Amino acid sequence: MAWTIEYDVAAVKDLKHIGKQEAKRIMDYMEKRIAGQDNPRSLGKSLKGPLGAFWRYRVGDYRLICSIEDKKVTILVVRIGHRGDVYKKG
Repeated sequence: MAWTIEYDVAAVKDLKHIGKQEAKRIMDYMEKRIAGQDNPRSLGKSLKGPLGAFWRYRVGDYRLICSIEDKKVTILVVRIGHRGDVYKKG
């Protein structure tokens, strides 16, 4: 089953701030590794606490916070950031 990858406005803004090379690496990872999975949760990790409804994917030092929408067969990338900053509010 092929999953559709969508990017929230905040995630697109995050991509612009991290540089072209890393942004391409992240987008390639999502399209080539995650979109083709039958179960995209197998490569991710569920988050805890206030972010408990979300999943995260690791691409080098960057983390992608995603919402997996089973009924729409869509993965919505909500935030992208450096591993030390992405979980902080703001």
